[in-house]
Amino acid sequence: MRKWAAAADSPVHDVPPEDLMIAVEQLVRYVRQSATAGGLGTTASSALARLGREGPQRLTALARAEGASQPNMTQLVTRMERAGLVRRVADPSDGRVVLVEATDTGLEVFRERRTERAQALQHLVEQLSGPEQHAVRLALPALSRAIQEHPSQP
Repeated sequence: MRKWAAAADSPVHDVPPEDLMIAVEQLVRYVRQSATAGGLGTTASSALARLGREGPQRLTALARAEGASQPNMTQLVTRMERAGLVRRVADPSDGRVVLVEATDTGLEVFRERRTERAQALQHLVEQLSGPEQHAVRLALPALSRAIQEHPSQP
């Protein structure tokens, strides 16, 4: 395991961006692995979460948003449909268009997984000192705001 280049009490600007990226990757991996409800893989979990947050979507839009090919997303949606997590419905504004939406079961799995991830993050934060906890509680929402304000990658 790689050691941090800067001690916990050293100024933030002393931490190389690569070390920050490693920390983000480790955090995301830890939190993702903590969610087990529904027994979903990463892509299925991500697609279900998107449907839970954003509502019904066209298959093509879902594939694009998840960085998957349309054939792969079609297969994934078919498997999730068989598991009762999503369903295909007609678009109310254009009956020729099919949307994918989360079912009540899918939404419950989405909520359970979100709760599991939140608990995992809370457990990690509780391991930190008071000032570190405060810093995390300020930094994570600030990063979220930055993403919302500038969603495109640099």
